[in-house]
Amino acid sequence: MSIRIALENPPEFYTNLDIIRGQVVLTLSRPEQIGGIVVKLEGEAKSALGVPADGSGTGIAQKERTPTGDVIYENHKILYKVTQAFPDDKSNALPQPYVLAAGQHRFPFQFKFPFNNACGDPVAMAKLGGLSGAGGIASGAGLFGLGGIRVMDGTKQLMYSHVTKTLPPSFTGFPGQCEIRYYVKVTIQRPGIFKENWRMQTGLKFLPIEPPRPPKTSHEAYARRPFTFRPRNPRSNAPAKKRSSFFSGWTGSSSAGASSASTTADGKLATEPEVPPSIEMSARLPHPAIITCNQPIPLRLIAKKLAGSDTEVFLTAIQIDLIGQTDVRCHDLINTETTRWVIVSRQGLSIPVSRLGDAVGTEVVLPNDIWCNQPLPNTVMPSFVTCNLSREYQLEVKLGLSWGKPSSSVSHAASSIFGRSNKHESGDLPQEIHLPLHFSSVEVYSGIAPPAALIEAMKQGKNKRPQSQQAPPQPPRPTTSSSAEAGPSTASQQQQQQQPPALPPRTNVAQPPATSAAGTTAGVAGDPLYPPQLGPEQTEPPYDDAPPSYDEAMAEVMSGPVIPDGAPRPAYSGVTNENEPSTLPAGGNEKS
Repeated sequence: MSIRIALENPPEFYTNLDIIRGQVVLTLSRPEQIGGIVVKLEGEAKSALGVPADGSGTGIAQKERTPTGDVIYENHKILYKVTQAFPDDKSNALPQPYVLAAGQHRFPFQFKFPFNNACGDPVAMAKLGGLSGAGGIASGAGLFGLGGIRVMDGTKQLMYSHVTKTLPPSFTGFPGQCEIRYYVKVTIQRPGIFKENWRMQTGLKFLPIEPPRPPKTSHEAYARRPFTFRPRNPRSNAPAKKRSSFFSGWTGSSSAGASSASTTADGKLATEPEVPPSIEMSARLPHPAIITCNQPIPLRLIAKKLAGSDTEVFLTAIQIDLIGQTDVRCHDLINTETTRWVIVSRQGLSIPVSRLGDAVGTEVVLPNDIWCNQPLPNTVMPSFVTCNLSREYQLEVKLGLSWGKPSSSVSHAASSIFGRSNKHESGDLPQEIHLPLHFSSVEVYSGIAPPAALIEAMKQGKNKRPQSQQAPPQPPRPTTSSSAEAGPSTASQQQQQQQPPALPPRTNVAQPPATSAAGTTAGVAGDPLYPPQLGPEQTEPPYDDAPPSYDEAMAEVMSGPVIPDGAPRPAYSGVTNENEPSTLPAGGNEKS
């Protein structure tokens, strides 16, 4: 006996709205009784964190430790679809159990990837009840009442906090701590108490569709910093004095030479003050700051002259780093992992930033040929937020600048060997400064644009939502009579709007319902066992933050994204090996 999952034309990775087709190839060496063949399309977001030694910040985690008592875990079923490949409509008329002859048998199956994660729907999760149950999709009659399809126990998902977001990308970067995997599972049911079912699974790579991009404008996000070089020692205007002998001082030639130099009122030599260059460097990205996987960064570097210094400044080095921060959440424990990608690193440059004769306020746009041909590595995944994991990015640009044309290392070595000075005509060594420019929040998109028909349908769907799915109007905020008091509150509101999306606050939905002073029971939000109570004049449930089901309904009839010009999908290495075993503790691997 052998089982094989043969996928039809598998791409580099799957994405939302893709249709995955394949066949279950079953080879038998003798006739076998088969009760049914079930195929599942699953996605899991797992996290595991160690409990602190002092026991702080454990909360719910203390009740759900693994047998070792040191690690807690979460396993979110972000994708769960089930279909029965055998028996189909043609085989239902055959007597049960079904007997398959020796040889090779093929059973086709088909799935369509949705938009959002499945664990965020408490009603759907509550209907999944293990082998069989009231209202579950696994109901069915058979021997000892166990003839239904074996599915996961969805009620376990109700113990976690969830968000409804776009499916996250495949991800394995921190062994033993977190991972996001997608796979196709096959279960061949064998009737009989002492017969074990046959199982097989194969892993997939998944990269989500990017959200609709905002229209292009001339606005730019920038990170800028002014700087000024340190002033050099003043240079004398007096002519160079010839070297005289010991006895020349008695002849008065020394006093004559000194009298030829110009002096100030206090008797000191006149000096020519040299104004040090002052420049503002700015790095700019299109607003909002969005970069795309497998594409170069749309960066612009601009230098602006701030002081009237008649000197030259050169760019000598540049390094562009993409910084990724992954928030791993497990119950009420949070750990942040930082990953850094060096996109460009160049040294030994001599690119003029400020030229001789430039007026104050002159802006110089630096050539972008250094980074315009350097795409992001294929290990960079798009930004995402899911129930227990999230990824956000920052961009850092480090610049090396020199006051005066930099000299090469070869000429410097030669001058030091022969004992000659490596000074320029001005008599000073080039002065260098290193300047960091930092973007605190940058969005990374996958580069897979959604179909135009789907975007238009979603826009129309927002206008077609029923009144129950529309957000209620917010009450007006109290205003103060003093304008000085209103200023800080407005600034704080802008800071809250600019903050990146964070993971949702934790709520223990397993807690008993709260009782108000009047004796009525108030339902816990998100718990199907305790639905929210309606107000005196309220006929509809309150608005939920989850996206409307209209988008998912439209996704079922829309086709997948089309890559322009028929080009293949770019490489994505978010998962080193999609078929390798999980590196997380055994407690995080739930049966389904």
